[in-house]
Amino acid sequence: MELKNGNTKYLIVVCGPTAVGKTALGIEIAKHYDAQIISADSRQFYQEMNIGTAKPTNQELAEVTHHFINNISIHNKNYNAGRYEREVINFLDKYFETRDVAVMVGGSGLFINAVCSGFDNFEQTDFRQQLTARNFLNTKELEWLQTEVERLDPEYYAEVDRKNPVRLKRALEVIYTTGKKYSEQRIGKKAERNFISIKTGLNLERQALNERINKRVDAMLEQGLLEEVKHLYTYRKLHTLSSSVGYEELFDYIEDKLTYEQAVELIKQNTRNYAKRQMTWFKKDPNIQWFEPGHDKEVIAYIDSKMAGQGPAM
Repeated sequence: MELKNGNTKYLIVVCGPTAVGKTALGIEIAKHYDAQIISADSRQFYQEMNIGTAKPTNQELAEVTHHFINNISIHNKNYNAGRYEREVINFLDKYFETRDVAVMVGGSGLFINAVCSGFDNFEQTDFRQQLTARNFLNTKELEWLQTEVERLDPEYYAEVDRKNPVRLKRALEVIYTTGKKYSEQRIGKKAERNFISIKTGLNLERQALNERINKRVDAMLEQGLLEEVKHLYTYRKLHTLSSSVGYEELFDYIEDKLTYEQAVELIKQNTRNYAKRQMTWFKKDPNIQWFEPGHDKEVIAYIDSKMAGQGPAM
């Protein structure tokens, strides 16, 4: 397709809950605009995690060039949304020298927001206060962190990955050192970008999405998820693995804490809960235009209308 304004650069976002069909739509959009895809799935970054992260198949990867998939190892403990933002912005600066459209596909809202709007800038605090808070929080167990975040910032607790101690500690560190809720400070000035973001989302009625999730889990197990988890068992204490749905439950099965049937049902339940948290996050963004899966032409027509200047694209 020939763009209306060759000087304008666009980042088309395809977001939504897990298992809804984002990969297929992203590929169709990328083909239509002769674009490449940037993954915004915080588990697909990791080279060692394949089946359980629902990475695009080899055929899908061959159809369209993908970036930020298999780009780091599970042994990299310092990869976060801030670093992702810097790397993607640097990538896009070069990418847009020769192309007008890029497509970002994924369900990690924090990472998408970091690229589209900039990572959160919090009030400056005394470094010694930060260090004291950090040292104190590092002595606390996950359950204590969860209770404390829920007590001090119930709004953030409602959307955060509650099994991620890094995010819980970060929120509490900010709360302790600024005296303000983490959720209140995360709405800051939007960073300047040299591209326009057009956000689209896929969603389904709850029961239909749950059926998709259950079928995907069954398919992952048929593809060899248990064998993949056994291969990674030595590294089970790494946070990237221990906090990932599909891996933590099967680790418990391997250790005889759960039966196989219990582990499978728990994977499905936890995945459904994760999808619900994803939608809690995305529904707060009024700039996302929502569609049901299977309406690719409607999505592309919407994107075309935004490129033609019919309303602001954010």
